[in-house]
Amino acid sequence: MNSFHTAPSTAPSTSLLTDMYELTMLQSALHSGTASRPSVFELFGRRLPGSRRFGVVAGTGRLLDAIESFTFTGEQIDFLHRTGVVNDETLDYLRDYRFTGTIRGYAEGECYFAGSPLLSVEGTFAEACIIETVALSIYNYDCAVASAASRMTIAAHGRPCIDFGARRAHEQAAVAAARAAVVGGFVGTSNLEAGLAYDIPTFGTSAHSFTLLHDSEEEAFAAQIASLGTGTTILVDTYDVATGVERAVAAARAAGGELGAVRLDSGDLVAGAFKVRAQLDALGATSTKITVTSDLDEYAIAGLGAAPVDSYGVGTRLVTGSGRPTAALVYKLVERQGATGRMEEVAKFSSGGKSTVGGAKWAGRVLDSSGTAVEELVVSCSAQAEAMRALEAAHARPLQVTLVEEGRIVEEHRGHEALQAAAERHRVSRAELPYDAWRLSEGEPALPTRHVDLDGTGARRR
Repeated sequence: MNSFHTAPSTAPSTSLLTDMYELTMLQSALHSGTASRPSVFELFGRRLPGSRRFGVVAGTGRLLDAIESFTFTGEQIDFLHRTGVVNDETLDYLRDYRFTGTIRGYAEGECYFAGSPLLSVEGTFAEACIIETVALSIYNYDCAVASAASRMTIAAHGRPCIDFGARRAHEQAAVAAARAAVVGGFVGTSNLEAGLAYDIPTFGTSAHSFTLLHDSEEEAFAAQIASLGTGTTILVDTYDVATGVERAVAAARAAGGELGAVRLDSGDLVAGAFKVRAQLDALGATSTKITVTSDLDEYAIAGLGAAPVDSYGVGTRLVTGSGRPTAALVYKLVERQGATGRMEEVAKFSSGGKSTVGGAKWAGRVLDSSGTAVEELVVSCSAQAEAMRALEAAHARPLQVTLVEEGRIVEEHRGHEALQAAAERHRVSRAELPYDAWRLSEGEPALPTRHVDLDGTGARRR
């Protein structure tokens, strides 16, 4: 059974994390009398960025938190009044604003493709319009990071990947990236704020500065082990790697145990890993693991596949989406109430590939007899029951869940347990995809998207 949350939020307001034109559109719609028209907006991508083969839905829990906190404080109202952003009528509307509509969306962790309706936002034009920017801000970044993380964990072939990207991103983006990385398969982060906020396991021991602080490498290693125990990870490439490995193993044994791991952060990581593994084994430190860092991406991780590496720490390339820092998602009006009182499809007809497909949509993933996905089926239909019958007839697995119902947040889609469920959901969703989806090279989407309009305007394939 779904649980809901209706208590007012004590988190900082998110209402000004928006573009000015959201509020000036609201003002104009209030003036014209159209602000209260029932409307449906959708968040989707016209195409996958950079010829990626699939995308990963992430940011759902963060969006629900942002919607709960999307209210206007007195200070914010004063700012909008003082700067003349909107008129008094609009300010009166904003003083009492809370989102009271319904949001359906792909469950966090699902894979998605071109045209997939990741969010469907139903409400009045006024209330659905003004959450556009915050929704896009969260989904464009989190989906980009989760998609990069998924590619990296594919390349890692089951070896753990850890987020080390906090120092390469805006301080709040780093926290969001750590969460999105978990959706994509990462097992932990170096970022303590993310660990606190999302109950993500945290990792980290020392940097080169700690070794340089001491009068000798031996003193530095002994000090670290005395404080953190023999199971710690020691960075061995401040000076000579082979000497560092020997000293690290010796320091752990002097303390009565075997060293947990060594970390390599520079040089030829493939050759270095083989040399260090051979040295560790020769020293009898067969249980000591090797972790590597240093500007890794999915291609570098794949290149280390044959090397005796036990885990990866990934920084810059993770928090920047591995060259695709945005998921290129858009938020468009697809349906609204017409003059007759009936809901009507609306669509943008633009040149340059920026047109949209009208109508509220329902999505499913068609699987073959072996359980492999073969198609993304998106049905435009004003009646949900009819759309669901069409998905069922096509043997399509429904992809959308209710995230907000009449202003009430469905609690199972946010929080610590929801994040772990999203990571597992992604693992299952990715496993459904055909083999080509797992290739790291750029190419066509792993699944085609077929659009069917049951309200009479035909079908199209993206």
